[in-house]
Amino acid sequence: MSSSMSSLSEDIQCYICLDVFTDPVSTPCGHNFCKICLNKCWDNSQTCSYPNCKEAFKQRPDLKINTTLRELVDHCKKKSETLKTTEVLCDFCEERKLKALKSCLVCQSSYCETHLEPHLRVTRLKKHKLMDPVSNMEDYICQKHERPLDLFCRDDQTCVCSICSVTDHKNHNTVAIEEESQEKKTELMKTQKDVQLMIENRNKKIEDIKHSAEVRKGCYTELLEMMEEQQKAAEKQEQELIEELEQEITELKMRNTELEQLSHTEDHLHFLQNYSSLCSPRNTRNWPEISIKTLRRDLTQLKGTIDEKLTLTVSAELKWMQQYAVDVTLDQDTAHPYLILSDDGKQVRCGDIRQKLPDKPERFDPCPCVLGKEGFSSGRFYFEVQVKGKTKWDLGVVRESINRKGPITASPRDGYWTVFLRNGDKYEAFVGPHVSLSLRVKPQQVGVFVDYEEGLVSFYDVESSSHIYSFTAQSFTEKLYPYFSPCNNDGGKNSSPLIIKPLNYKKLI
Repeated sequence: MSSSMSSLSEDIQCYICLDVFTDPVSTPCGHNFCKICLNKCWDNSQTCSYPNCKEAFKQRPDLKINTTLRELVDHCKKKSETLKTTEVLCDFCEERKLKALKSCLVCQSSYCETHLEPHLRVTRLKKHKLMDPVSNMEDYICQKHERPLDLFCRDDQTCVCSICSVTDHKNHNTVAIEEESQEKKTELMKTQKDVQLMIENRNKKIEDIKHSAEVRKGCYTELLEMMEEQQKAAEKQEQELIEELEQEITELKMRNTELEQLSHTEDHLHFLQNYSSLCSPRNTRNWPEISIKTLRRDLTQLKGTIDEKLTLTVSAELKWMQQYAVDVTLDQDTAHPYLILSDDGKQVRCGDIRQKLPDKPERFDPCPCVLGKEGFSSGRFYFEVQVKGKTKWDLGVVRESINRKGPITASPRDGYWTVFLRNGDKYEAFVGPHVSLSLRVKPQQVGVFVDYEEGLVSFYDVESSSHIYSFTAQSFTEKLYPYFSPCNNDGGKNSSPLIIKPLNYKKLI
């Protein structure tokens, strides 16, 4: 095994030897090991099991090298070797030259502990600028004025000397190189966090793709031979997406390692000279939404022959979304005066008498609507509403800043992502213009799923496990609130309440 390198992240170290990977292999349980280490571990054991999770299996698997991880390790090794500080020797030792302790930018020389002593004692020499020893002293000196590059010109984004600041850079915004370095280091840390978040998001994308693949395989098992080509094509596409994401993760990890190494350098000039190239925006792919709903789209194209399989698929999709169930309670302060809420805030119906309620800015009027108490500004959430016995209703989500007074235009442009029922059998989506929905059965319980980052709002008939409608590729910038309208009671014909159903679905991931 190669020697340990403190500059490398723990995620490229083998669990067995605790050293940097050599020929890393990935196991189905999600861990990585050196190929040699894992084989030795199995050679010395009567059973084959993974060292981390102890999962055992009968047949010894054929281990394949994880080329992506190996590339990352090789890159980090090369980078570490490149960034290792070259030993600088004292310029004034005559016989056996000792290791330099400091370099002086004014004298343009390096000194061992003994020869550095005058710089620590003599008043005139104490004013010289000392730094950690470097061999490339000329890079720290202004080639035009032969003075230390101890200032930074923010106008021209370059390091300058004191003479430059009063000649070529006169009237420019110049600051001490240490000040600019510290400010840029703060920005670098933010960039590093952004890169780490991008890595997390792409790992999440991979999990979504893998989950979608598992569901599709389960549903396609019983399909006719005519489905085999589509199955293979879909698997190839998923594998290509995973490989692209893994490659981007590798590149992002490489960049993260470089940012981490740069963040710890005390060499201000080196830091500033490398800062721009590492922290400038990179051309990363804007990944489209990738989720299990793509499976629904593919199967819908074969609707005439695989309706039964489509139902099974949507059922699996719905089950996956139900793990994000949230507890929704109606907000009395937003309810129209004609609406009657249950004591527990889980039911709403329209009455015949206008209640005397404070005319708050958040209250709907004249539209008979009400919102959930809690808003969501990230992640995924899901809730279900019973609509049984109603001839008209509106359901969905809205952004926080919607207009609540006067006439409402319920379209995504105005902050509404909703579907509605009218006349007992007319289902439409508020898109602008409205989109008519053709449903096989009359929904009795509607599920609403939102993926904030993906810009997705989907509606489902829970009992028939069928898809109703989805708003896709939306851009959310505010909190989203569950939205309910039981509509007017229509002389008792529409008096049934909307009921928020209690959910206790088990997390799948």
